[in-house]
Amino acid sequence: MKVKRYLAATSREALRQVKEELGEDAVILSNRKTRDGVEIMALADSDMSNLVHTPASPPPSIAPLKGISHYEQNKMLSAEERYSALPPLAGEPVESQKNSNNGLSASLAKDIIAEIQAMKTTLEDQLATVAWGNFTQRRPEKMKLLRTLLDNGFSPLLARRLIDRLPDGLDYEQSLKQALSALTFNLHTVAGDDMIEKGGVYALVGPTGVGKTTTTAKIAARCVIRHGAGKVALLTTDSYRIGGHEQLRIYGQLLGVPVRNIKDTEDLQLTLSELRNKHMVLIDTVGMSQRDQMVAQQIAMLDNCGTDVKRMLILSAASNGKTLDEVISAYQKNGVYGCIITKVDEAASLGVALDVVIRRKLPLHYVANGQKVPEDIHAANARYLLHRIFKSAPGDSAFTLQDAEFALLMATKNNAELPQAEEKSFAGLMYD
Repeated sequence: MKVKRYLAATSREALRQVKEELGEDAVILSNRKTRDGVEIMALADSDMSNLVHTPASPPPSIAPLKGISHYEQNKMLSAEERYSALPPLAGEPVESQKNSNNGLSASLAKDIIAEIQAMKTTLEDQLATVAWGNFTQRRPEKMKLLRTLLDNGFSPLLARRLIDRLPDGLDYEQSLKQALSALTFNLHTVAGDDMIEKGGVYALVGPTGVGKTTTTAKIAARCVIRHGAGKVALLTTDSYRIGGHEQLRIYGQLLGVPVRNIKDTEDLQLTLSELRNKHMVLIDTVGMSQRDQMVAQQIAMLDNCGTDVKRMLILSAASNGKTLDEVISAYQKNGVYGCIITKVDEAASLGVALDVVIRRKLPLHYVANGQKVPEDIHAANARYLLHRIFKSAPGDSAFTLQDAEFALLMATKNNAELPQAEEKSFAGLMYD
C-alpha cells in the first residue's frame, strides 16, 4: 500500500492530479493548506482493495494512513489486542480460531475503508462548494440567469448545460436573450394544424387524469370544422372508468361524429378496417399509471392492429419533472408521434413541462388550457410559450431556494452520470 502526496496551487488542480494518476476511484486520505498551496494525500483504490483481500495482514499495517488520527489507530489496535487475548474455547480447533481472527481483521479493514470513503465524500463536497463560490464571484451574471431558470421550473441539468454554452462577456439581459434563443431552437413544435391536415389514425395515450378524453374531443371538433363530421370517427378503449365511454359519446353526439367502444386487438382491427375511408380516427385510450404493466399490453394492441396508429402522448403541465420523465420513459420505448401539454391553466409554471419536452426531444403539437371544447386548445408556438414563462417573475413560495440552499444544490456533482436516453437527448442542444 503506497500513499502518494500531491501539491498544487488550488484544490481543484490537486484533485485533477490525483484523478489522472490514481483514477476516479482514488481514496483521499487527507488535505491541508501549505505555503506552496494545497497538499493532498491519496491512495489508489486497488491498494485499498488489497487491504480487504489480504485478511492475514496484521492491523498495524494500517498505521501509515494519514487520514486517521493517532487516537483512532490506538483504539482500533487495542480492540484487536483484546480480541486476540481472549482464551480459546475448550475443544475449539486451532483452524477455527484462525478463521475467526481473519474475519475480524477483514471486518476492521472494511470499517476503515467506509470511514475513509466518508471523509472523501465530505472533502469533495467542500471543494465543490468552494469552487461554486468562486464561480459566483467571477460570473455573477451567469449565476443570476441560472437562478432565473431554476425559479421558472427548468431542471438544474438543462440549466447548467445552457449556462456552460453561453459565451463570456455578456451581461444578464444578453445572457437571458441567448438562453431564450437556445431554448426556442431546441423546443420542436409542429406548425399549425399539421395533425389535422395530414389525417390518419391517432391514439391519445398517457397516465390517468391528464385530460385525454377532453383533448380527444377538442381535436375532433377542430377536424370537424375543417373537414366535416362525416370525415371523423371516435373510438374508446376506456371501459374501466365509470362514465368514461359515456363522456366521449356525449361529445360525439354534439359533434355529429360516431363513437365506438373497442374491447381488444381483433375488435380494433375490424373497426379500423371499416373506418378506412375516414380522414381522421381518434382513439381515446384508458389511463393508467406509467408503472403499470398494462402499458405494454396497450402499446402491443395498438401495434398489432394492422394499421399505422400514431401515438400522441398527453402530458400534464401540473405534474412535476420527475413524474413527467417517468411517463415519457414508459411510453417512448416503442416510439411516440408527438405530445400535447394539457392543464396549462393549472400549472404554477410551464417551465417544468417544456424542460422535459426539450430534453427528451418530443415534437409538441398543441397546448390545452381549459375545459371548453374546442376553444381551449392551441397550436404550439415555441417563442410565445417560452416568453410567457419569463414574462412574469415567480413569487416566493415554500419551494423557493434561499442563497445558502441554492449554493448547496448547485455545488453537488456537476457531471453526474446520466441515463443513456438522457445523454442522447442532449446531443443536439445548441444555439441557433
